[in-house]
Amino acid sequence: MKIKLGVIFGGESVEHEISIITAIQAMNSLDQDKYEIIPIYISKDRIWYTGKMLMELDVYKDFNELKRYANKVTLVKEEDGFYLIKTKGIFHRRVNELDIVLPIVHGKGVEDGSLAGFLETIGIPYVGPSMLGAALGQDKVVMKQVMEANNIPVPKYTWFYDTEYLNDNKIILENIKKLGYPVIVKPANLGSSIGITVVKEEKDIVNAIEEAITYDNKIVVEKVIDNLLEVNCSVTGNYEYQEASVIDEIIPKHDFLTFNDKYIGNAKKGKLKMPIKGSKGMATTDRIIPARISEKLANEITKLAKETFLALNLKGIARIDFLLDKKNELVYVNEPNTIPGSLAFYLWEAKGVSYSTLLDNAIKMAIKEYKNNAKKTTSFESNVLSNYNGGLKGIKK
Repeated sequence: MKIKLGVIFGGESVEHEISIITAIQAMNSLDQDKYEIIPIYISKDRIWYTGKMLMELDVYKDFNELKRYANKVTLVKEEDGFYLIKTKGIFHRRVNELDIVLPIVHGKGVEDGSLAGFLETIGIPYVGPSMLGAALGQDKVVMKQVMEANNIPVPKYTWFYDTEYLNDNKIILENIKKLGYPVIVKPANLGSSIGITVVKEEKDIVNAIEEAITYDNKIVVEKVIDNLLEVNCSVTGNYEYQEASVIDEIIPKHDFLTFNDKYIGNAKKGKLKMPIKGSKGMATTDRIIPARISEKLANEITKLAKETFLALNLKGIARIDFLLDKKNELVYVNEPNTIPGSLAFYLWEAKGVSYSTLLDNAIKMAIKEYKNNAKKTTSFESNVLSNYNGGLKGIKK
């Protein structure tokens, strides 16, 4: 009997289209002899849809037309299992039963722990980071604070809220100046290099901050690493077991890896209303695998990748991004990607692990952890309200 696997993607996020690319890659790579694949698409207006046609990239070019054929659904737990329930019409009939969910979402509102919290509340098994791990991995400030507490090296930085900056920016600008230019300005809760600017001179800092503020209310500014080399390492596992992939070396076309570098690659450029047909997501980025670094550095990066994975409570398939000072052989953790673009499959294929096997192992691990957690005590049989005789009077005092 096949495992009924719901693949959730989309969401109200600036990385919405990237989630679609990653999810379709994954669905096409899953073992269809083992899994009954049920696509679950969250549109930008937060409505959930399902239907086999959602496994095709072309349909998203005009989703208004597709809405006529896809089913609007919601995910619920009933006495005999987990179901997608059709929401349109008088009778809310069952559309699909689910055994486990594979969230492939990117960005704020979905990858930040929001979706994981919903799945936890329902109680359905799911692959990937817990609510806590996802939330830590999304906020570039809190993640740095947790990593610092665990002696994991991060670049020098400062951070602030938009209201602080708009009310009185003198102290904030002074703190940035103390870091020393060049710096890189980032929205704290976005990914895919959106809203990020490298600032080489003080005269350009205000424009960069104003750009970041249009995307987020929390801003982080980091000192640019000298002699920079960007490398990545994927980790799969949970708190009991972690395995690291090979390490890749990024060849950016700009001062940092931009959205176009990551996802558009060498494809024909156009307006990004929808990912360009044939895009392979992060797999198109110019990279060298394995990275041209010493064995000593490779061992240190692998060790730090696993430590970051553990410190941030990650599970499933993550990618840890690093910044290296090549000249002085210094390593800094840039950030984790709790559900990375393309699920970093290219880093595992280089290690001899197929995308299908990578996904299969992550699903098996999630099922095992779900079964183990089911053995834990989560509630007590006694009902504290059974002897309560106080009535409802005064309850809202």
